[in-house]
Amino acid sequence: MALPVVPSKRPVVTVSKKLTFKEKMSYGFGDIGNGLMFDMGQLYLLKFYTDVLGISAYWGGLVFLISKIFDAFADTSVGAFVDSRTNISKRGKFRPFILWGTVPLALMTVISFLAPHFSDTGKIVWAFATYMGFGLAYSFVNIPYGSLSAAMTQDPIDRASLGSFRAIGSQTALLISGVVVIPIVLQFANKELGYIVAISVMSILGILFHLICYRNTKENVIRAPRKEKVPLSKLFKALFSNRPLIVLCLAALFMIASSNIRNAVQLYYLEYNLKSPELMSILSFLSIGLAVVGSMFIPAMVKRIGKKNTFMLGLLVCIACDVLNFILPTSTVTFLTIFSLGNFALAFALGLPWVMIADSIDYHEWNSGERTEGIVYSTYSFFRKLAQALAGFIPGVALSLIGYVPNIQQSSDTLLGLKGLLFLAPAALNIIGLIILFFFYNLTDNLYSKIVADLKERSNFN
Repeated sequence: MALPVVPSKRPVVTVSKKLTFKEKMSYGFGDIGNGLMFDMGQLYLLKFYTDVLGISAYWGGLVFLISKIFDAFADTSVGAFVDSRTNISKRGKFRPFILWGTVPLALMTVISFLAPHFSDTGKIVWAFATYMGFGLAYSFVNIPYGSLSAAMTQDPIDRASLGSFRAIGSQTALLISGVVVIPIVLQFANKELGYIVAISVMSILGILFHLICYRNTKENVIRAPRKEKVPLSKLFKALFSNRPLIVLCLAALFMIASSNIRNAVQLYYLEYNLKSPELMSILSFLSIGLAVVGSMFIPAMVKRIGKKNTFMLGLLVCIACDVLNFILPTSTVTFLTIFSLGNFALAFALGLPWVMIADSIDYHEWNSGERTEGIVYSTYSFFRKLAQALAGFIPGVALSLIGYVPNIQQSSDTLLGLKGLLFLAPAALNIIGLIILFFFYNLTDNLYSKIVADLKERSNFN
């Protein structure tokens, strides 16, 4: 049943045109720029902390946990700030943050990889301060970037394409980061200098991709600046009536936790169950490569069966592959084959939330009368950050529970536990996400078409 239509308090001007391939590709380049800086922390910062800066793994993990929780609140604050601005230039509402935020973000990325000769306590304080500073700088670029897709188009197929190009951009950045950084570091006898050079190269490339995104994208869904200030409490209260947003946030909480657990455990499985840790590079290449290929199919799948069904299909195939890998005897060939198929399908579930969040922005305006791209997107980002923070603790606790002891032959019970952690735990979390989507996500493609038509009619009326 459709929710009541609330007259819009702020007119929206929509330029009805199909996005060009150049615009879509440039939007995807923006997430390459994001990834070439964000992935540095995800892939290399913990090892830098322990091997170069000289703090313990415990403190390094605590830095990540607390900083991610800080980031989650920073995202919502930045989203509220973006939406509260009244002085919007001709560059648009979101694009200027990409332009002016990319250099500070690059600087904070490099600063995070500096190793000053402080005391042990001073080094820990330095790690907390610099990584939190990086997180805040990242929020000022990533929240407007994520919100930008909703301002580029309301066409469902074009939005699916933007989600596809974003997913491809994200995976491309991960591939570049995984292949390039360590070879550069190894060129230097001084690891600290090697990291500074490698991270600087990645950050400069990130700036270039951000600038391409800024230059070649345009905000086509434009609303007049709000003359009066709307209390933030009112804006956040309205979020609770945005059912599609809440459902996506909850589904993402389980889906992102599932992916993080899988990433954390897979090296243990390769080393102890398959006795082939060298397969990690092959596994990474297959995972990233097939995720890129899968992302390319998102627009066609959305056109054929719709966004929600495509999302659920991706989760369902991934769950089936995880269960099969757990049931079947441990084998390198079957593992790689089934795992690769699961990653291909999972690309649908990883790419589509960016599309569906943009839809929930329009739903929010249709339902509440307020168009708050920044707050809606940052709310989704908040749940993603919480999932990343909480899931960081699960593998460590679970490894202790199954009796894992490093650098020895594991018992049969521990090997079974590792297999369950890699396959059953992610499958269970994805099943919860699938159930949430199936029963509670109510923004159908037909309803979305009605929302777009209603918003255009209000704009003409105003």
